[in-house]
Amino acid sequence: MKLPGSLQGRLLVLVLGLVIAAWLATATLTWIDVRHELDELLDSHLAQAAALLVVQQTGEIEDDHQVDAPTLHRYAPKVAFQVFHEGRLALRSSNAPTEPMLDIERRAADGFKTINIAGTAWRVFATHGRERDVQVFVGEQVASRNSILWAVLRSSLAPMLLALPLLALAAWFAVRQGVAPLRHLGRALAARSPQALQPVAINGAPSEMLPMLDALNGLFRRIAELLESERRFTADAAHELRTPIAGIRAQAQVALGATADSERSHALHATLQGCDRATRLVEQLLTLSRLEAGAEHALVAVDLAALARQVVAELAPQALSKQQLIDVDASNPCTVQGDATLLSVMVRNLVDNAIRYSPPGAIVKIAVSPETSAVRLTVEDSGPGMSPTDMERIGERFFRVVGSGQDGSGLGWSIARRIAAVHQAVVRVAKSDLLEGLSVEVRFLAEPAA
Repeated sequence: MKLPGSLQGRLLVLVLGLVIAAWLATATLTWIDVRHELDELLDSHLAQAAALLVVQQTGEIEDDHQVDAPTLHRYAPKVAFQVFHEGRLALRSSNAPTEPMLDIERRAADGFKTINIAGTAWRVFATHGRERDVQVFVGEQVASRNSILWAVLRSSLAPMLLALPLLALAAWFAVRQGVAPLRHLGRALAARSPQALQPVAINGAPSEMLPMLDALNGLFRRIAELLESERRFTADAAHELRTPIAGIRAQAQVALGATADSERSHALHATLQGCDRATRLVEQLLTLSRLEAGAEHALVAVDLAALARQVVAELAPQALSKQQLIDVDASNPCTVQGDATLLSVMVRNLVDNAIRYSPPGAIVKIAVSPETSAVRLTVEDSGPGMSPTDMERIGERFFRVVGSGQDGSGLGWSIARRIAAVHQAVVRVAKSDLLEGLSVEVRFLAEPAA
């Protein structure tokens, strides 16, 4: 049977189904028990009647003597008896047949038997008299027993049957009251505006609904945080994009108004540099937006040492243009579970920051080394480093160290920390003990052994 779509309907069907099943089981057990007890009682009455016939045998038994007993009870005509002497009918009730109820020669024996006489079922008790040549039969129609049985069952089960509609109504009312908090929750959610993200409160909510309400309110809280984060991101991105666009526009205006070729060329080169900065800012914003969206990333085995060597090779011209020395210690394979594209962005941002914020002639050291069940990536430089206050703020969006003399979006560190979080890596920033500049350490869980 297909259950109804509503929770209230399902509970009602299940409760009523269980109640009806229990009622039927109770009625069946009652019928079996009453039938057994009734058979025991009436069989004892047959045995007592036969005993009275045996005791009352006095004198000579006349053959085929019929006793017309008075009808003292409505079930009396349904009881009959026979007494046979030496195989001949000696005594019988008026409603008893002339033929033996049981085959005297083959089937007659002490005890109870159920037989069929002229299409009517009889329950017969057979016994012998004082002498073995006397056979006594006392029988009762089975239909009379069934009438008594149904009378007993009607008196006991009829009230229960009449109570079923009342029980169904009570179950419906109880289930309806029980699921009322769910209806209240549905109406409250339907009445909320799309911008309403405050917690949902249902008065009198049962304990079973509390985990659902907590999860729902947690979802609203996360959505509110996400929307607030998106608003801040949009506002910050719009603010940061105004600067390179304004610079590009200013340089374009200078180029349009320049009369000397050198002045025009300088303005056009500055325009190209502004376009490059805007392009990098847009790329950083898109990367951070994807990370903030919480998209799933397929993590595979990545050799972090080889990836670091490749990234450093791509950034080497930038360091050479500043006469900087790059020291790479990543000769041993170090495998981690990660996204190669995101890891490349993270390493690039860390190394690019070290190169750009270090003065000419500085040393930049990149090391990838295995540890016990972990892999460590370290980027150190001999630059001016950062103050403890600035180290605490590092990773905030669009945060840049004042007085560094470098232009940038302030998103590189935010992206690096988000990528580390995606890979469940730990980032630590401190002063470099070796080079006296800034030291950035990222610890990854190593790839599990096969």
